[in-house]
Amino acid sequence: MYNGDMEESKRDKRKKLITELFKDDLYSPMKRKELAIFMQVTEDNRSEFDSIIDELINEGVIEQTKRGKLVLRDVKASDGAKAEKGARKAAGASSLSYTGTYIGNARGFGFVEVEGLGEDLFVSEGDSLNACHGDTVRVEILNGGRKRGARLEAKVVEVVARSNDAIVGTYQASKNYGFVVTDNSKFSSDIFIAKENSMGAVDGHKVMVEIKDYGDARHNPEGKIVRIIGHANDPGVDILSIALAFGIESEFPEKVLNQAESMNKPVSEADMLGRSDYRDMVMVTIDGEDSKDLDDAVSLSMEGEDYVLGVHIADVANYVQESSALDREAIKRGTSVYLADRVIPMLPHALSNGICSLNEGEDRLALSCIMKIDKSGRVKDYSIEESVVNINHRMTYTAVKAIIEDNDAETIDKYSDVAPMLMKMQELSLILRAKREKRGAVDFDFPETKLVLDKEGVPVEIKPYDRNEATKLIESFMLAANETVAQHFYWQEIPFLYRIHENPDEEKIKKLCTFIKNFGYYIKSAGEDVHPKEFQKLLHRVEGTKEEPLIARLTLRSMQQAKYSTDCLGHFGLACEYYTHFTSPIRRYPDLQIHRIIKDSLRNRLNDRKKEHYASILPEVAVSTSRAERRADEAERETVKLKKAQYMSSRIGEIYEGVISGVTNWGIYVELENTVEGLVHVSSLRGYYRFDEANYELVGEDTGIVYRLGERVKVMVHDVDLALRTVDFIIADFEEGSKTHDFYRNGRKLK
Repeated sequence: MYNGDMEESKRDKRKKLITELFKDDLYSPMKRKELAIFMQVTEDNRSEFDSIIDELINEGVIEQTKRGKLVLRDVKASDGAKAEKGARKAAGASSLSYTGTYIGNARGFGFVEVEGLGEDLFVSEGDSLNACHGDTVRVEILNGGRKRGARLEAKVVEVVARSNDAIVGTYQASKNYGFVVTDNSKFSSDIFIAKENSMGAVDGHKVMVEIKDYGDARHNPEGKIVRIIGHANDPGVDILSIALAFGIESEFPEKVLNQAESMNKPVSEADMLGRSDYRDMVMVTIDGEDSKDLDDAVSLSMEGEDYVLGVHIADVANYVQESSALDREAIKRGTSVYLADRVIPMLPHALSNGICSLNEGEDRLALSCIMKIDKSGRVKDYSIEESVVNINHRMTYTAVKAIIEDNDAETIDKYSDVAPMLMKMQELSLILRAKREKRGAVDFDFPETKLVLDKEGVPVEIKPYDRNEATKLIESFMLAANETVAQHFYWQEIPFLYRIHENPDEEKIKKLCTFIKNFGYYIKSAGEDVHPKEFQKLLHRVEGTKEEPLIARLTLRSMQQAKYSTDCLGHFGLACEYYTHFTSPIRRYPDLQIHRIIKDSLRNRLNDRKKEHYASILPEVAVSTSRAERRADEAERETVKLKKAQYMSSRIGEIYEGVISGVTNWGIYVELENTVEGLVHVSSLRGYYRFDEANYELVGEDTGIVYRLGERVKVMVHDVDLALRTVDFIIADFEEGSKTHDFYRNGRKLK
């Protein structure tokens, strides 16, 4: 690396080293300061480093983007786009080999996901080499770069490694053997189970299976049942099966539980030594009615015209020591998982609902971020401290909304000691939101689903979550604390974990621009240098229009996934340079990890050995927790889809009104007010329909009916597939041969 021991005569070598870094395919665009930190440039060598960078810019070797990132001149395309172009070019001349993850499909074909490649590769059933979903495979691009639709086509030439994941499914018993029908539709074959490998499972049991033999084109895979989850009809088994299919275990090892219990003791005077005592400071927690893991509290006072906002976060790091059994289990889980009928916590309940939870009226250890904020939303001053707190009220979003939004006299009277503070909090929340809006933050306000289940886990009601002023207030305060902490530790130049959201991929922006042009919209962009303000403007322009749902979704898909990183690369969606996750250490491991760094910094324990330690472990923490977050999100989505399908399965034949949320060549998707989405397949429509891709319309050639995005239609629940978790609709009031029906009210008649 770059260090102060290098001699003056080696300046050219330094310049060459920096130039080679820019040319490296693994180089990720950085700002000048970030590059200096990455190359470990000492203070003594900083001026020379800057002069080399300036020299390379003047020579035209590199350039600085509008966002201050240093890149090789004329190489602004994303790594994925460059790799994709290279693949297409090379495919025309010779076979090109890639290694990636096989993604199966119930219909036999599959795709291969290659890191760094802009698109997945299509693999036909005959070219899969019996690969299974999740396997690591080596593929070759088929000669000539043959394409299936818009995708390059490839064949599997080697199964490098089997996924080895246990597979969840339903056991179907025969006399001397059985089969497991897998829950995952991407695993296209049933698994043969010899009687001696059945663990005594009976027909209808949900089970976990290990594959012993992957079979071939003529033989099913063979497996061994390693766990009986329960009968498919037993309450809760459906959700538990989904969790286990994603590798999410609900039970904690006994050693971890014992360690948690030993920590669950009242805060002592010794625990409080050296901490700021904020027990007399008025503060509240604001959460959902059912929440039990309360890891954040807020306080507010006025200092002249300035707001003094306190965000107080449970000091989980005081109880979960690095490398302990608790810590090893926590990093393995990475996050708490919020499923339809349960929470699978990152930490045992003795901690998550006990001593770490900021429960009303109880002394708790915390990390406090105290911010002095002016009327424009600027943080003028701040402090980050170890503290001890005592919560005045455990409040709900419902109660806070009643005070700050509904001005409900009864609720205001009930919380008369904190109601004035909450009113001031709302004032500050609006200021902070206006500040984010001004700088270009992008807010995707998609309705989330609230499921109401009975004691047996049966869904009795589905409705959109209410995102009100109370939820926005807490969101604003947590964002402010996360930004403040991130900026503070960035300038400390110590190893840290950031929450980053990189600029959208250039190719995806081009596709989005092409698509929205059909609707008369545009965004200004110069490759990857598009500003988040442009996305914000687009979402404002489409607000309330029929095409809003689709354009909002496609805009979201054009963006990259947020993730954790040791590099502070900014957060595109929030339009900010510095961001981290500090506020939820009970349920997110990255927050717990940075709390340890913060505490070491506050206690002056960050010596060179500690810094080297954190620098060595944080990259893997970033990767593993990003992966755990994606896994949890997928599991949560699947449980919601299942409960939606169960809810609609008892409503076959019922009629609903909805909005056309998607138009494809195989039909139209309709979203109901309760957030359930289903498909009206084109085969259920009378006559021949063609898909007009340019205008996102389904056009009836015989009937003259056009179905367009955003139009309201009445649909009847036609079918539900619980295995696939899908809902099928048909257009309501349709009678074969009828010349006047609801098509003419709900579709647009061609002139």
